[in-house]
Amino acid sequence: MFWVLKLAVSILLIVWVFRQVRKPSGPLGRRIVRAMNLSHSRMTDWGLQHLTVPKNAAILDVGCGGGETVRKLAALAPDGKVAGLDYSAASVAVSQNTNANDVAAGRVQILQGSVATLPFPDCTFDLVTAVETHYYWPDLPANVREILRVLKPGGTFALIAETYRGGPFRFVYGIVMPLLRAAFLSDAEHRDLLTQAGFAEVTTEHVSGNNWICATGRKPA
Repeated sequence: MFWVLKLAVSILLIVWVFRQVRKPSGPLGRRIVRAMNLSHSRMTDWGLQHLTVPKNAAILDVGCGGGETVRKLAALAPDGKVAGLDYSAASVAVSQNTNANDVAAGRVQILQGSVATLPFPDCTFDLVTAVETHYYWPDLPANVREILRVLKPGGTFALIAETYRGGPFRFVYGIVMPLLRAAFLSDAEHRDLLTQAGFAEVTTEHVSGNNWICATGRKPA
């Protein structure tokens, strides 16, 4: 009987962790978000190397998590402004703390909201980034079109993630991603996603021996 109870507790713990990954909440959720700031940092640096970021750019980071990507973008655009958006209150709180100085200076704004209905007018941003977040979006094609809406003509969208279907660790992620109820796209499906939403000049980049992907597209002028 004890093993049944142990199994039930283990399953509940796994389910809780998976929920926290999708939408962190509470004090433990904030701890997870801070850990993600560290674990995703090197991948984010790699992805941002594929972008040209004007010093005065208006930038949006969708699914900003703990705000480390927002911090990096603010450093790349010292004369611009950066907005971070996340649907998790715990993530918003950590992101505001991570960027406290720039928030106080008016250079960074952190908002709670959904990629399904971005709270910005048409043609607002020069660059939109999404780092390790698109797996959980409610309607990927529609959500990418929503990103296209808020980009200025000629603006860039960059989707950066640590896994894609068909990558070097395909067997491990092939088990994990369905458990997370996460979208698991191939390289070609990433390109199709952006192209069908209306983006032009769509490309994908990878790292040899790694599962990282950086998909970029430009809004037609």
